[in-house]
Amino acid sequence: MAEAKTTPRLKKLYNDEIAKKLKEELGLKNINQVPKLEKVVVSSGVGKKREDKRFTETVELTLSKITGQATTSRLAKKSIAGFKIRKGMGAPVGYLTTLRNDKMYEFVDRLINITLPHVRDFHGVSRKAFDKQGNYSLGLKEQTVFPEITFEDSSVLHGLEVTFIIKNGSKEGSMKLLEAFGMPFEKEGK
Repeated sequence: MAEAKTTPRLKKLYNDEIAKKLKEELGLKNINQVPKLEKVVVSSGVGKKREDKRFTETVELTLSKITGQATTSRLAKKSIAGFKIRKGMGAPVGYLTTLRNDKMYEFVDRLINITLPHVRDFHGVSRKAFDKQGNYSLGLKEQTVFPEITFEDSSVLHGLEVTFIIKNGSKEGSMKLLEAFGMPFEKEGK
C-alpha cells in the first residue's frame, strides 16, 4: 500500500491563508493575480577554479545535497578573454538546480527557518535584491550554513545563489509574499 503524501507546510500555508491575505492587501480582483512562487534556482559558479576537478566535484555534490536533486552543469555563453574563457568551452563555469512544486516549498522552508538563522553576523536579507519582474536573488558566501553539509564537504568552501522566480510578481507584491513565508528582511534604514 502506498504511503499518503503530505503537503509541505509552506504550500499549505500559501493555499489556505497567504494567497487570500495578499489578494486583499494588494487590492487584486482575481486570486490568480496574486504573486506565487513558481520555481527556485540554486546555482554556484566555479570561476577561476573551473579546471580544478576536486573543487568542481565539491560544488556539484554540495548543490545536490542541499537541494536533494541532481545538478546541471553550465558552459560559458560568451567568450571572455580576461578570464581565458571561450564560448561553449569544455569545462563548466557553473552548476545549477531548479526546484519546483513540493521540493521547492520544502527547500524554502528549510532555508528560511533553519539555514538563514545559522549565518554568522546575520542581520536580515537585503530588501534591494528584487528585479523588475519581482524575482528575488539571495547570495550566500559559504555552503557550510546548510545542515546537510558534513565536515568533509566543507573542506572546500564556495558560495551559492538562490533565486526565487515569482509569477505575477512586482517588487512590492513579491516582498509581501516572501515576508508572509517568513523571510527575515533587514530592518528599514540599514
